[in-house]
Amino acid sequence: MSPSTWTTALAGLAMLTATHCAAAQASQPYADMQARSIKALSDQQIADLRAGRGMALALAAELNGYPGPAHLLELADQLGLTVEQRRQFEQMFDAMKRETIPVGQQLIAKEADLDRRFAARTITADQLNAAVAALGEIQARLRAAHLSYHLSTPALLTQEQMRHYGELRGYAGASGHQPRHPN
Repeated sequence: MSPSTWTTALAGLAMLTATHCAAAQASQPYADMQARSIKALSDQQIADLRAGRGMALALAAELNGYPGPAHLLELADQLGLTVEQRRQFEQMFDAMKRETIPVGQQLIAKEADLDRRFAARTITADQLNAAVAALGEIQARLRAAHLSYHLSTPALLTQEQMRHYGELRGYAGASGHQPRHPN
């Protein structure tokens, strides 16, 4: 074989291998998840729930001009937050963690219980419905808690701080990154 034929053959083999790997990954999206301690939660999700992190639960608020206390504290210097503003956001952040960490622990416990019941093959349809309803209620409480802290932040910021926050977070049209209040 000539060098160009080898090059062509190797390129074809590389494309075939890449296509095969992509197809295998697409048909096995849950590969390696069976080794998780709780199948429905990644290690990162468990860590986030235990730490009271938002996990994008408050995007409806964040992306509509209601910053979260954690992000405001991260950007405190760039936003020129006053000592009083920092104090208020620190109090909010601490309160949010006190509220969300126990709820996150409940969510982890309920997911672990559901996982154990499936693993033991002991779950019934009624138990499944009750477990999923309980999980839904916990998830709703967790999301509402995170959203509620976002709801109260705009009143503590100046319009300039709100505008600058949107810019710092990279939101398009940051000048319009203001919450809409009813007339």
